Amino acid sequence: MEIFFSKYHGLGNDFILVDNRHRASPVLTPSQAVGLCDRNKGIGADGVIFALPGERGTDYSMRIFNADGSEPEMCGNGIRCLAKYLQDLASEVGNPPTLPHSYTIHTLAGQIVPTLQPDGQVTVDMGEPRLLAADVPSTLAAAAEKILERSLTVADQTYRVTCLSMGNPHCIIFVEDTATVPLADLGPLVEHHAAFPQRTNVEFVQVVRPNYLQMRVWERGAGPTLACGTGACAVLVAAVLTGRCNRPGTDLPVRQATVELPGGPLQIEWSSTDNHVHMTGPAVLVFSGKAVL
Repeated sequence: MEIFFSKYHGLGNDFILVDNRHRASPVLTPSQAVGLCDRNKGIGADGVIFALPGERGTDYSMRIFNADGSEPEMCGNGIRCLAKYLQDLASEVGNPPTLPHSYTIHTLAGQIVPTLQPDGQVTVDMGEPRLLAADVPSTLAAAAEKILERSLTVADQTYRVTCLSMGNPHCIIFVEDTATVPLADLGPLVEHHAAFPQRTNVEFVQVVRPNYLQMRVWERGAGPTLACGTGACAVLVAAVLTGRCNRPGTDLPVRQATVELPGGPLQIEWSSTDNHVHMTGPAVLVFSGKAVL
C-alpha cells in the first residue's frame, strides 16, 4: 500500500497530513499510523492527521491518531497545520483562498474555526473552556465542581493541580522553575493517574509575568513534545482562574498572554466577551512524499 502525505509542524509539534477527503473514515489504521510516526523506522511525527469530508455543515472534518495509536479529541497545533494543508491543497489546483480565510472543521471536540492570516500565522477559535470535573473528566472533585488547586499525590509527593478541558483533558501544575521539572518521570505518572479515567495531558507552568507564561508539556499519547496548542490555551485559563495573571495591584485578570513552549511562543487570548479562547501561531510545511506500508 502506498500513501501520499505532507509533513507539517507547529512550533516543532509535527504531524503527517493525509488527504482523506474522498472517504469518511481514515485510510490508515492506528497501527499503521504508529509505524509512520516512528522516528527511526518511519517518517517520524507526533501524530497523523486526516483531512476528511465535512460533517454537520462544516467544510471539513479532522481525525488524529497519536504516535501511540490512540485518538485524541482535538489538537491545537494540529488544526493549524491542517488549515495550512488545506490552503496548500487548494493552491495546487489553482484555487488559493484569499486571506484571511477561515475553515470550519468538525472534530471530536466539536466545531473549531482556524483562520489563515496574511502574515502566515493561523488564528484558531478554540471555543469555550470546559471547567467542571465531569468535563475533564476527573475524579478530583464532584462532577459539577471545578478542579482548582486540588491535591494530587504522585510518587509520594503531593501537587496542587488545576484541571480543565479544551475538548481534551489537561492537568496544569504551576511551578517555580519549569527547567527543574523531571518531565520524563512525572509526565507519564500524571497522564495515567487513576484520577483521570481517560488519561490527561500534563502542563508544568512558570508564571514569569502576568502576560508571559513558560510551559513544558507531556502530551497524552505522544509524551514530551515541543508544543501543545490546547495545552497553551488551558494554561492561560488556569492562570486566570487561580489569580496568577492579575494586573499588578489589582484583581483584574490579564486575559491575553504569550505562552512560551520549548518550540516557541503562542499568543493566547481568553475573551471576556464570548468566553472563547483564541490561539495564534505558525504552521509550516516540512516536506511531502510517498510512504510504502
